[in-house]
Amino acid sequence: MQVELIPALKDNYMYLIIDEATRECAVVDPVEPKKVLQAVQNLKETVNLTKVLTTHHHWDHAGGNKELVEMEPNLEVYGGDDRIGALTKKVSHNDELKIGSLNVKCLFTPCHTSGHICYFVTGPSGKQPAVFTGDTLFIGGCGRFFEGTADDMYRALVEILSSLPSETKVYCGHEYTVNNLKYAQHVEPDNQDIKDKKKWAEDQRSNNRPAVPSTISDEMMFNPFMRVKVESVQKHAGKSDAISTMAFLRSEKDNFKG
Repeated sequence: MQVELIPALKDNYMYLIIDEATRECAVVDPVEPKKVLQAVQNLKETVNLTKVLTTHHHWDHAGGNKELVEMEPNLEVYGGDDRIGALTKKVSHNDELKIGSLNVKCLFTPCHTSGHICYFVTGPSGKQPAVFTGDTLFIGGCGRFFEGTADDMYRALVEILSSLPSETKVYCGHEYTVNNLKYAQHVEPDNQDIKDKKKWAEDQRSNNRPAVPSTISDEMMFNPFMRVKVESVQKHAGKSDAISTMAFLRSEKDNFKG
């Protein structure tokens, strides 16, 4: 599996997922279609773009679908929400598809939007696991609860995404890493993993490099929203259970200035 990260808009990321065996390719959230096709053209070896994987209906993720399909008419457009432009294949939890020899499992993670899908991709025999999380899981953070509850985000992060293989690479929809880790440090000021990751992320961004991807095991060490069962995080929230801790963190983060 080859993953090409393509910056878009102010702080979005689009991704090309390429099966190196067959050169079949899918794009995740192609909000800037011309930039996507230019990236495809710039690859050293020719690829066949066949699929669009849309995480959710917000314009900065799905807003380029119609234009891209007009430019590349035979594309299949996947997503979990009827509000997604040019949708041809509606998917739900645990639905599976292929990108050449790569396996894709759809994970239904409603909260940021009610139809949000994360895409878990593995090579043959489950190798090179990666998950494309849109606005559900960010590096060091999570999406706002626009159409869901703390219960929903707990299910998405702790029950679904945390159960993926620990080495799974996390490719999210926005570059929010530094700000997310500032908030994480506010929650757990003594957490050395947060300090180390924050310094690394600041170095990356100061050199105009992405602070993406991380891994599921990384997120379990420094992302407060993945750590809502941890005593130090619950203590910060003044709560004794994971769901109310999740609700507190999101509310506090929404107003956090850093």
